[in-house]
Amino acid sequence: MVSMSVGILLATSLLHALPEAFESQADPRTLFATLLAGLFGFFLLEKLAILRHSHHHEGDGHGHEHGHDRHEAGRSGWMILVGDGLHNFTDGILIAAAFIADPKLGLVTAIAITAHEIPQEVGDFIVLMNAGFTRARAYVYNLVSSAMAVIGGVVGYLTLGQGAQWIPYVLVLASSGFIYIAVSDLMPQMQRRATVRETVPQVFLISAGVVIVLLLAQVTGRH
Repeated sequence: MVSMSVGILLATSLLHALPEAFESQADPRTLFATLLAGLFGFFLLEKLAILRHSHHHEGDGHGHEHGHDRHEAGRSGWMILVGDGLHNFTDGILIAAAFIADPKLGLVTAIAITAHEIPQEVGDFIVLMNAGFTRARAYVYNLVSSAMAVIGGVVGYLTLGQGAQWIPYVLVLASSGFIYIAVSDLMPQMQRRATVRETVPQVFLISAGVVIVLLLAQVTGRH
């Protein structure tokens, strides 16, 4: 399921969020600069988590089992929450914009976004579990992250005329988080399983994650 979440995260960012951002009127160079800043920012966020965790356990005299550090730090878990929160916030703004333009369009947009988000939220839940979160904790944090869509909807309704131009940049920042998590945390874990017997299911499940996002994009009409 970690393999499938890689496909979902990469497909959501590279085939959905980033194209939507670059199809806007925003300057492509500025968007690429935002992507670079986002990747660097998530690198620093992870580095701070590693340093904080290392300092906390330095010289404590306790031995820890294999995988303890990753389990305790949960770095990818916190990063996925930040990235997903930004993405959900943007979706809320988009839904508000559609409702203001036409209530029917708003309803269709809300349904399309909900359908498109389902596989991503499942992938996020898997990442949280993989990062060491309990089921209950992963569910609660994922719910809080999803609630950012409501906040985005309210903010979008109140300030749409002034803040709509920021949507592409928020999409790029969210995408940088998804890409960083998939490439720097999840894929290296998968590379530790080097046998053909383990590699074939990984490739299949990554592809399945991509196909799920593509199919839902086709069904809902989101590109």
